[in-house]
Amino acid sequence: MRKRVSIKAVQAFEAAARLGSFALAAEDLAVTPSAVSHQVKLLEEQLGVRLFHRVHRSVALTDAGRVYAAEVTAAFARIDAATQAVATVSGGAILTVHSTPSFATQWLMPRLTRFQDLHPGIDIRLHASVAPADLAQGAVDVDIRYNPGPAPAGAVLVPFPEDTIVPMCSPALANGLKPIRRPEDLGQHTLIHSEINILGWRDWARRHRKVQLDLERGPRFDRSFMAISAAVDGLGVCLDSILLAERELLSGRLVVPFQTAGMKAQGHGLVTLKSTADLPKIRAFREWLFDELKKARRWEEQVLDGRPPRPAP
Repeated sequence: MRKRVSIKAVQAFEAAARLGSFALAAEDLAVTPSAVSHQVKLLEEQLGVRLFHRVHRSVALTDAGRVYAAEVTAAFARIDAATQAVATVSGGAILTVHSTPSFATQWLMPRLTRFQDLHPGIDIRLHASVAPADLAQGAVDVDIRYNPGPAPAGAVLVPFPEDTIVPMCSPALANGLKPIRRPEDLGQHTLIHSEINILGWRDWARRHRKVQLDLERGPRFDRSFMAISAAVDGLGVCLDSILLAERELLSGRLVVPFQTAGMKAQGHGLVTLKSTADLPKIRAFREWLFDELKKARRWEEQVLDGRPPRPAP
């Protein structure tokens, strides 16, 4: 059976071993020398090992005491270091968010100042990669996933509102020598493909069977933010999420060249552990995130109606 010892007794022993005196240990701990002596004696009884040689008014560590003191002193040093690390946070909290690269770059990062203004006591640490984060390891608090599927064991998934997928291009391309005014006009232009998106140009073509598209040609990208950037540069027409292209549409660098209902897809979702979902920092981020998504949905309606888009409030 594992031996259990008094933490107060270990603390008294560490001080006495470090300072070489029960009296000095008592002064360090703000107790009486007899209290230190009592605690050390209790520890020796609990361990069944003599830790100090007592000679008149002085004390000296036994061989076992020296070995034990080295481990205990190191342990207390680690506790002190951890205490200092926590103290430097100054009462704040760090929220580690993992996200897909396109959502992080195109939508989340431009809004982080809003979250910071509302929650100045929470600092965001943002990681981005395609592979889902393993929340069980404890290094990440929330994971924003694309096409997430069912929630992993021990986790909860909150799906985002559906993405609206539409053709987008630069104004110069839309109003150039071969203007784009209706779906049929796309047949005269290069198509930009986002290869990992749930919906692509083949899905769009099935919904617009009268439109002749060359689906075998055109540049291909495995990230939405690259496809959107290519469309801004005039490389062709991309088919992607209005949500992810918000900045480009607002700035006029991209346009939706004709009125359309768009295609709908359940794109992203927020994954958290069930055991941590209601922590204040995670709850604050989740509520803020879905409030921002609700505002973005109202803004999307302007785009689909053919009205000049205005920033969401």
